[in-house]
Amino acid sequence: MSTQDLSAWLGRSETCEDNLDLGHLDKVALALNEPAPAQGDPLPLLWQWCFFVKGVPYAETGADGHPRRGGFLPPADGRNRMWAGGRLKFYESLRAGVPARRESTILAVKEKTGRTGKLLFVTVGHQYIQADRLCIDEEQDIVYREPSPPRLQGSDGAPDAQWFDKVEPQPLMLFRYSAVTFNGHRIHYDYPYATQTEGYPGLVVHGPMLATLMCRAFTRANPDKTPVSLAYRGLRPLIAPTPFRAAGRIDEAGKASLWVEQDGTLAHQAELEFKA
Repeated sequence: MSTQDLSAWLGRSETCEDNLDLGHLDKVALALNEPAPAQGDPLPLLWQWCFFVKGVPYAETGADGHPRRGGFLPPADGRNRMWAGGRLKFYESLRAGVPARRESTILAVKEKTGRTGKLLFVTVGHQYIQADRLCIDEEQDIVYREPSPPRLQGSDGAPDAQWFDKVEPQPLMLFRYSAVTFNGHRIHYDYPYATQTEGYPGLVVHGPMLATLMCRAFTRANPDKTPVSLAYRGLRPLIAPTPFRAAGRIDEAGKASLWVEQDGTLAHQAELEFKA
């Protein structure tokens, strides 16, 4: 794939509307073992990822369960998709049961070569708008890597936490989160595919769910603080059903470190800024 080919995707955009339906919110709440918001209530942090979904017919899906590339996202056939990280600014909460829209644009497409082969980095910008107000501004990083053994062992030890939630990622939890996000990626629910095709030792916990659980742990421990921005990144895949901890600590006024740890080493990290 040439640089010229990739540049054709820069600036591509799409819009997706959603009513933030209460019935679907009930299912999201069950997937995350949380109370469901009522009409007009604010959505918990990162629950917008369970909405604004553009599905495709079976004939337009790839072997991994994702939509075939080459439409809104650039082509990357034969590569494994990873949710790498992202950055968000929170201006105000989206409200349950109130129509909203997501405006998405391809911001960057870069081909690089790493230790495991070629990597295609795609950055997508999302703006979530409700009642003509920008509520959330997001940049999402997606990486497509050539098939290679995934990095499974953590090298960085987890720091001392001021709070943590212990989570046991059972297959039913992963299936439910795949369902409410309409995420067809088979590594999350198809054990033979995850182990035999993509080389994982088990089902892979969703990166978006890990970020959501990190934010939930922060909110539970600090109900008097309002998040204003979040930068998160995945360090390695996290495999079910081994328990993990969504943890964090406040580093200084207005700043907190969040992370997910499994077997004592880091799997995901985030930096969150907040106001009291």
